[in-house]
Amino acid sequence: MNSEKITVQSLYTVTDKELILMSLQNPELRFERNANGTLETMPPTGGISGNREIKAGAYLFNWVESQNLGEVFGPSTGFRLANTAVRAPDAAFVAKGRLPEGWDQQEDKFINLAPDFVIEIRSKNDSLAKLKAKMEEYIANGV
Repeated sequence: MNSEKITVQSLYTVTDKELILMSLQNPELRFERNANGTLETMPPTGGISGNREIKAGAYLFNWVESQNLGEVFGPSTGFRLANTAVRAPDAAFVAKGRLPEGWDQQEDKFINLAPDFVIEIRSKNDSLAKLKAKMEEYIANGV
């Protein structure tokens, strides 16, 4: 089984609509768009990473709900950052009042903002350097 990440260099910037369509046609994969227009495909994780991902999301959800702080999102949610990248963190939190009006009426659109908090679980497929760069990108874009 090949568990390498696949990076595809785009000759043009993939639109949000095209990115959503690719995701719908390939439900076994997760796609993100980098600020430079390249696409990244994340293969499914193993059991340990998947377990950590759901637990982290559940803990975040329970805390946010118990305190009525805002909304929590899972790993299939795309956030369009200010630098045009579309990221799908393993779990994300957006504080009350920050979500754009009508966000919950737009099933086929990415959320156009940086979350207030993100969780990224590092699996064996993720290089530490790449994950650190991703976290720096989140911070630079307002997370």
